[in-house]
Amino acid sequence: MVKKKPKIKYKIKKNDTVQVIAGKNKGKSGRVLSVDRRKGRVIIEGVNMVKKAMRPKGQNQKGGITEIEAPIHISNVMIICKKCGPTRIGIRFEGEEKIRVCRKCGEQL
Repeated sequence: MVKKKPKIKYKIKKNDTVQVIAGKNKGKSGRVLSVDRRKGRVIIEGVNMVKKAMRPKGQNQKGGITEIEAPIHISNVMIICKKCGPTRIGIRFEGEEKIRVCRKCGEQL
């Protein structure tokens, strides 16, 4: 029987603007398209592009080599604050609601 990894709560969510801080795409930024919480990876728009051979699906579509975004580990990205730039995320409670805030300036993300 295969053990499944537990789901980990990550502070980065879909549609956040992030910057890559490590690896071959260091310095590039983009919008998060999806988050894989089980594997700890994110897909970022226009970052970590790889070529993939695609088969034609149906008679009207063409096959060939296309470029798609590959997942990148979540530890290699940092959220971008509108004021400060790349920053870490803090959590503040307002009533019973959790709010993500910038660690540098305290602004809501």
